[in-house]
Amino acid sequence: MEKTKKEGTEVDIFLEAIFQKYGYDFRNYAKASIKRRIQNLQKKFAIKKISEMIPRMHQDRSFSNSILAEFSITVTEMFRDPEFYRSIRENIVPYLDTYPFIKIWHAGCATGEEAYSLAIILKEENLYHKTTIFATDFNNVALRKARNGIYSLDEIKEFTQSYQKAGGKHSFSDYYHAKYKSAIIDNSLKKNITFANHNLVTDSDFGEMHLILCRNVLIYFNKILRDRVLNLFDSSLIHKGFLAIGSKESLNFSSIEKKFNPVDKKNKIYRKK
Repeated sequence: MEKTKKEGTEVDIFLEAIFQKYGYDFRNYAKASIKRRIQNLQKKFAIKKISEMIPRMHQDRSFSNSILAEFSITVTEMFRDPEFYRSIRENIVPYLDTYPFIKIWHAGCATGEEAYSLAIILKEENLYHKTTIFATDFNNVALRKARNGIYSLDEIKEFTQSYQKAGGKHSFSDYYHAKYKSAIIDNSLKKNITFANHNLVTDSDFGEMHLILCRNVLIYFNKILRDRVLNLFDSSLIHKGFLAIGSKESLNFSSIEKKFNPVDKKNKIYRKK
């Protein structure tokens, strides 16, 4: 019990040190997730005590970059959960089509695969020309990869299958160029996406969005931070705007629960009242 309490204190001190040094606030991330990530760092760098990580963080910029990389959530793929994207196509696109222009915020975009997936759907539904997608993350390394839009050809087979399951209308190969062992996203998909650094924990809202996607990010936050972020989304959405979150996430028991109606309960898509 005493050891667990001591480890908890060390974790808190470490997270406070990161915040004071770099302004990245992980203090309200789910503790179980943070501890796993710290253990990964300890194993990778052969560090026995959490307290030893603080001076190293101050002295070694590459170690600091490793901390930020470990703490950010970059697990993603194109058309992840195909049924979700099919639901976007069938349940959300008809409403978006009624607007003269469309603004979408993809929060926690990681390396960009899901932002490009959404762009493909909008292009196939003839909406992309009047759409701006703001794809944000706090991980600059991930954002650089997202802007480049270069992915491994080894992943393309799986991406293609997911695209087809999501109701794809063309050949998936229309959307990328194969070069060497990489797939390069076509420039026509990049032109209306703005990739930008934004930290959900500390930064302000994006106003007047028609649709916000933030999938499989909230599960890493504690209740206080989840509520903070959900209120950020609420204030960033237009009246009757849409919010899409991850399959294991929910608005239940949140401070904004009563402000939204479910559009697709299974795929966690909601509409602001």
